[in-house]
Amino acid sequence: MRITIIGAGVAGLTCAIAFSERGFDVTVVARSERIGADSCSWYAGGMLAPWCEGESAEEPVVRLGQQALDWWESHVDCVEREGTLVLSHTRDASELMRFSRRSSAYETVDAGRIEALEPDLAGRFRQGLFFPGEGHLDPRKALEQLAETLRRRGVRLQLGTDMDKAAIQSDFTVDCRGRAAKDALTDLRGVKGEMIIIRSNEVNLSRPVRLLHPRIPLYVVPRGDGVYMVGATMIESDAGRRISVRSVLELLGAAFALDPAFGEAEILETGVDARPAFPDNLPRIRRRGQTLYVNGLYRHGFLLAPALARMAIEAVIDPTKTPELMDENYPERQSA
Repeated sequence: MRITIIGAGVAGLTCAIAFSERGFDVTVVARSERIGADSCSWYAGGMLAPWCEGESAEEPVVRLGQQALDWWESHVDCVEREGTLVLSHTRDASELMRFSRRSSAYETVDAGRIEALEPDLAGRFRQGLFFPGEGHLDPRKALEQLAETLRRRGVRLQLGTDMDKAAIQSDFTVDCRGRAAKDALTDLRGVKGEMIIIRSNEVNLSRPVRLLHPRIPLYVVPRGDGVYMVGATMIESDAGRRISVRSVLELLGAAFALDPAFGEAEILETGVDARPAFPDNLPRIRRRGQTLYVNGLYRHGFLLAPALARMAIEAVIDPTKTPELMDENYPERQSA
């Protein structure tokens, strides 16, 4: 069967890998000239942290997200499995208690254990949570490596191409356009995320660190060679392609609160994009004739894409099946 996949972000490339591995004849079409460059995947944190996400996400995110760790390790070489460290200052201890009640699979750590895990944070925190089973990856390297794997498998990547101009003969289409699919999925909304990439020769962190705060919880994700991605914001908006002054101040201020040595860091890049989400922040698979829509991954793209790709294959192979996240299982959520 010939499958055309629209979109070259994490959802599109993950689906392309999955369909190719099952023997489908796959073509990927994307408007961007470069893999991932115009998708929200480009600005992702890359945290593979299903148990941490239980603090605010629905149960399927935690359960299905656990599949992502092994999937990514088997497909790219930029996965680190060093766990996740969640910290709070003493004045924000209630935030740490709240986080612990809503999450699972963690160890409670004291100042000595924090110092053993991250020596550069020695003496700064008395309490925290360590999630040893979690990991992280570099999103941009991961997307590029998936694309290279697809090329080696003979998958056609038609970049810089609009679908209506592609003239592709296909038996089935898998639409992974994200927010661009609002023309068909009218209940999609955008949740804007903002991030800063910095370089510091003074800070050495081995794993993602989340710093809890009542107003702006921060995460810092190491990228290697002294480079860190700093993120936190979730703004209900489709608008804006530039980071706000307020967000820059808050993100950098929170990073400074984690480790004052970040005050001497070099700002390499800022980034903004609006992630596609449905009203309940769970992803959906929707069938419309010979098109399957895979969308609404919210801020869980790298965490949930492998599970969504598996479900997409199930839906294409057997049209009588309704995988867990198909809208037939959520009839009240279907768009008109």
